[in-house]
Amino acid sequence: MTMRFAYLLVLIGCVGAAQAQERRADWPRFGNDAGGSQYSALDQINKSNVNKLKVAWVHRSGDFAENGSPTGGSALEVNPIQTNGMLYYCTPMNRVFALDPATGQEKWVFDPTTAKNPDGKVLLDKPKRASNCRGVSYWEAATPEAGAVCQRRVFKGDANANIYAIDADTGLPCADFGAAKSHPGYASHLDYDNHGEGNAGGMGSPTVVIGDTVVASSSANDGLANAADGVVRGFDVRTGEMKWEFNPIPADQSDKTGAANVWSTMSADLERGLVFLPTTSPSTDYYGGERLFDIPLATATVAVSAETGKVVWSTQHVHHDLFDYDLVGHPLLVNIKKDGRRIDVAITQSKMGWLFVQDRDTGTPIFPIEERPVPQSDVPGEKSSPTQPIPVGIDAFAGQLIKREDLFGLTPLDKAWCQNEFDKMRYDGMYTPPSQKGSLLFPSALGGGNWGGAAFDPASNTLIIKAENLASRLKFVKKEDSAKEDQVPSVDYLTRPLKGTPYRVEGEVFMSPLGIPCTPTPWGTLTAIDMDTGKTKWKIPLGQVKKYGITIPASFGWGSPNVGGPIVTAGGLIFIAATLDEKLRALDLATGDELWQAKLPVPGLAPPMTYIAGGKQYVVIAAGGSARVDTPVSDQLIAYTLAE
Repeated sequence: MTMRFAYLLVLIGCVGAAQAQERRADWPRFGNDAGGSQYSALDQINKSNVNKLKVAWVHRSGDFAENGSPTGGSALEVNPIQTNGMLYYCTPMNRVFALDPATGQEKWVFDPTTAKNPDGKVLLDKPKRASNCRGVSYWEAATPEAGAVCQRRVFKGDANANIYAIDADTGLPCADFGAAKSHPGYASHLDYDNHGEGNAGGMGSPTVVIGDTVVASSSANDGLANAADGVVRGFDVRTGEMKWEFNPIPADQSDKTGAANVWSTMSADLERGLVFLPTTSPSTDYYGGERLFDIPLATATVAVSAETGKVVWSTQHVHHDLFDYDLVGHPLLVNIKKDGRRIDVAITQSKMGWLFVQDRDTGTPIFPIEERPVPQSDVPGEKSSPTQPIPVGIDAFAGQLIKREDLFGLTPLDKAWCQNEFDKMRYDGMYTPPSQKGSLLFPSALGGGNWGGAAFDPASNTLIIKAENLASRLKFVKKEDSAKEDQVPSVDYLTRPLKGTPYRVEGEVFMSPLGIPCTPTPWGTLTAIDMDTGKTKWKIPLGQVKKYGITIPASFGWGSPNVGGPIVTAGGLIFIAATLDEKLRALDLATGDELWQAKLPVPGLAPPMTYIAGGKQYVVIAAGGSARVDTPVSDQLIAYTLAE
């Protein structure tokens, strides 16, 4: 055999191994790739045959609960991953399942309340509580040791500030992870200073693995003036030792404010060694009179080094955030075609309906950003930012202006009620700040954009993004007795005491007495944007509203409030659930036309995912609903494939 022929065989073997690796991991991370594009190159299911999809299997974890249960109500927003020949997902009750991706049969189950470390103690000695888990992450040793345990690991964060390392083959805890901190099997944010009050460290969104570092975000109570800071930490994947921490709050102001945390998903650029963080508003989220200083890393896209946690570049998208306009999803790290050249970019969606598109190396805007004057606060003690950054040359994807005459009403009386309430509030367009009179916020803290909400198709250079169009109203009330009123529990993300400030805030979604939004329809949309021109290719109402047991016909064009997001595939398809009408849909990527739909048992409030197993392509959606938004709840993971 000649040397040239031998080399050719080696080369073919390498290519074959790479292809095998691809087949073995068709959806290895949240959003598929490290950049979270929510795109799949699979095309076995395509526009010509998608109408032949049928249920292949259903997995039920048993982990769900209604409001009022001892555990609290559940929500299932998980985007499973598929790698290592298995499908991995987490549940609202803090468990992780490994399934056969072709059959849905269980391989193993990890439960920290029963899993034991080498000392025989359970990892988590606490009662079960329902909490959100949007996904897990995966790591594999570059040169695995034959027969050694934990050469492949699944990482899961939880509401208790723990990051568990789980053997991906067996489901057993990895005892070397966190052993130096006397809790083998997990690392913890609580081993470190979180710089503030309230619960800190809880994680609803997945960690990010880049090289041999697992990056974990943390939660904060942004209704407290001096909340815990929104620290993000990088841990060694083997030992659980902290390698670095990033704190968005300036060190000299950490005793005055907190939060600016990352509650949503993160993305990573493996080649550049960068982790991209979508940060949120500082605390408190609606009143900033206690934080009248610059916090440039709050409500910002921040690119940090995966090795050191140091900021490489950052861009703030809301100055002195008074609106709870948290960044709601990872920047999509994709390659777009713009003005005849290819550019690696980070695309950040926002609750305001703006898209911020930036060069991935430097943060330079691809579509220019202008500072424009905005309405000013009239609340004593508050001082608004005089301007806000607005991207120019790219269409907004969500509603941004409400006119009195366009307010919705199911009847003339209903509409008149909405108009009368509108007249009582302060409304000066976008960025109208909360007031003592009561202000209308549109887009609201619900978005606009929200988590899981965007996907990118490289072939057509198109961004697919969903929006929710609901206004809210907020009113500041001066506290008569702060010591007493600060102890009143928060009702939701709108009504809360704002501990450490002179005011409490009362808020609600702007609804008529019939329980119908006063906001003009459509209440939910899906939009396709050309990333070369910045122009909208098409926009459709997304979903159908259910009220009083009746599903409003799609022809009404009302759309539906939504939670979750789309994926796109090389088969020319968009798959999306997200809506409250309990449906999974397949749409034509080119036109937005519906090609197929399946009835779900409850709403699927998560992005779908897709992969190949046994030579067949599957599409999987988590159908579990959400007690928090008052839908029916369940525990079903449903896989679809083409009929034989």
